[in-house]
Amino acid sequence: MLQPIVHYGIHFLVPLGIAFIFFKSYWQKAFIIMIATMLIDLDHLLSTPIFDANRCSINFHPLHSYYAIGAYIIFTFIKKTRVLGIGLCIHIIADWCDCLFM
Repeated sequence: MLQPIVHYGIHFLVPLGIAFIFFKSYWQKAFIIMIATMLIDLDHLLSTPIFDANRCSINFHPLHSYYAIGAYIIFTFIKKTRVLGIGLCIHIIADWCDCLFM
């Protein structure tokens, strides 16, 4: 019961808080961009089965690989991609928390 609360809390509440605190002048746009990073879960469509509650996404799916995570971290240091990078890193943290619950 706690796992979905933590997972979706990180997916929605953390980006909202970061948008409010760090991107005040355009918090709605920042929040939408960070929420849109959930689209990296489309790489789950490449797996069989598509969803497995006992599978850790980190380094299993291509957009959740260590190489991709490295790129997401680099995005946070580039002004034009900072919000996207933060959103992607938050997404990875949410998925990593799922792995900890296993």
